[in-house]
Amino acid sequence: MEQIETFLISSGEQIVLALKALAPPFAFFTTLAILLKKKAVFDDLRRVLPETRLNIQIALLDIVAVLPVIALVSTALADALQRLGLIIVSSDFWGVLPAVIVVILAVLAGDIIGYWRHRLEHTPLLWPSHAVHHSDTEMTWITLLRFHPINRLSTFVIDSGLLMMLGFPVYAVVANNLVRHYYGYLIHADLPWTYGELGKVFVSPVMHRWHHAADPVAFGTNYATVFAFIDRMFGTWRVPGLCHVALGVTDDMAPTLAGQMFYAFRPRAYRRLFRGLRTKRGTGRDGK
Repeated sequence: MEQIETFLISSGEQIVLALKALAPPFAFFTTLAILLKKKAVFDDLRRVLPETRLNIQIALLDIVAVLPVIALVSTALADALQRLGLIIVSSDFWGVLPAVIVVILAVLAGDIIGYWRHRLEHTPLLWPSHAVHHSDTEMTWITLLRFHPINRLSTFVIDSGLLMMLGFPVYAVVANNLVRHYYGYLIHADLPWTYGELGKVFVSPVMHRWHHAADPVAFGTNYATVFAFIDRMFGTWRVPGLCHVALGVTDDMAPTLAGQMFYAFRPRAYRRLFRGLRTKRGTGRDGK
């Protein structure tokens, strides 16, 4: 009974903190939408309302059930890495550098790690949980909150775990999470911004919108969160112009909270993985 009470208190505290964290982006993007779209903003609101409602439901589930778990996993992960001697870079190495430089390097390292983790999420093994994020057909800044619990946990463990292994101090890991999280709101926003030539350096809203396009030509492109040059380095950068194609997924996923949550547990969601395994055993091919 005491454990349940502690969990409920922790969940309540997480909700309050999450609402406070959402206040700045809500105010920013609401103001921006009014300035850019004027009266058309009301038509847009009516159009995105069903998807926004689902985004909020998934976000509330995340706050109540997942964030408290992440808090526990964070401590356990740090202890395990230390105990197993998996810290590759000594913390003393970062201690001699100015904090600003350490934060910039942490964000860069975090985005490189996030790039490869994101590519992994687009493989048959992790796609069924990551597909929830892509299933929003009316992508807005609040789409960033639409993540399956499995995807949320795997993202935290991979990104933060590898940064910890690189010996980055706690403040740098936290700064990386905050910078990439809040910048994530911007690149998911419904904004026709390409950044011009700067779009080859930093990820723009248009660049990331192409990543969410339900168009086979766009599949396997634009994985980075902050630095577009990472995609350019690995040949996955693609911004042919403004993105006016349909968004979403081709997966048979119900647009309900239950449909989104249980999709990752349906055997047929992994048919590409099973087909690949059968092909490997039968012919020695890679199944792609």
